[in-house]
Amino acid sequence: MSIREVAARAGVSTATVSRVFSRPEAVAADTRHRVMTAAEELQYSPHPAASSLAGGRTGNLGIVVPDIANSFSAVVIKAVDRQARREGYALFVAGSEEVVHDEEASARALVQQVDGLLLVSPRMPDDALLALAGATPVVVLNRLLDGIPAVLTNLYEATRHAVEHLHALGHRTVVYLAGPDGYPNDVRLRGFRDACGRLGMEGSEIGPFAARFQAGVRAADLVLATSATAVVAYNDDIGVGVINRLADRGVHVPADISVVGFDDTQLAEVVTPRLTTVRIPAADAGTAAIEMLLDLVRGRDVTVRSPRQVSAELVVRSSTGPVRAVASAAGQDPAP
Repeated sequence: MSIREVAARAGVSTATVSRVFSRPEAVAADTRHRVMTAAEELQYSPHPAASSLAGGRTGNLGIVVPDIANSFSAVVIKAVDRQARREGYALFVAGSEEVVHDEEASARALVQQVDGLLLVSPRMPDDALLALAGATPVVVLNRLLDGIPAVLTNLYEATRHAVEHLHALGHRTVVYLAGPDGYPNDVRLRGFRDACGRLGMEGSEIGPFAARFQAGVRAADLVLATSATAVVAYNDDIGVGVINRLADRGVHVPADISVVGFDDTQLAEVVTPRLTTVRIPAADAGTAAIEMLLDLVRGRDVTVRSPRQVSAELVVRSSTGPVRAVASAAGQDPAP
């Protein structure tokens, strides 16, 4: 039996079922009785770590990120660690190397050592995520699942703005370099497709790729095999990898190809040319998520809140330029 079935039988949310098993003192007696009765009738057993957490606190919090070496993850970890220490907590960090099984295994291992868990862009199945929430307080960054507190960025609109920027520069053929399957890649891809369709642009996709510099290096050669005059990369790491590989091939950015990244990490400022990118406030998002997690750990019901939204914006730098430069170099007429 699943936590969802228990919640349906008891007439409560999955988050309430989670609290009954992890923090029963935070749930009203009548509600707790309904949940326990439903669980007994359905022969539901929570994750074994839940009982250990109910007995006390560890003074630790945990965070699982897709890749510790990823620039965006590093900024989030730093912000979360700073806030955790201010509140008297130690932070345990784990990376999944973008492997779903490893992500879930790392999270389960941390559950037994922490008072709460923050998951950044988790890709594990819904049931696995709900099971974790049944074992310990859980907050997610960049994932939406009913009953679990979340911090989200409007990536759909942000991706559309990136495509609109390229369209305004005269680009009509653009490639999206996809990241790992799942959120946030799916949202960015939907925004890319919708924007291209609305603007009458020829949009294509290459990938998925790991969200790393080396992936951008490999992707650049694939981009050159297309007729694209612009690239939207899943993140800055891939975007910078593309710029570096294009330079090695004698292709100039933005004179020959324009490149847009995502996240606005430090890489965007140090690469030449500086990378046009969608700024996602990673530190703000991490701080908001850990504050929400601390509220949850302290017994405050944050599941009734709407997901916390952080804004994203396009930061235009020198890696994007008019398509006329491309057309002139090729001896063609500029795009209309």
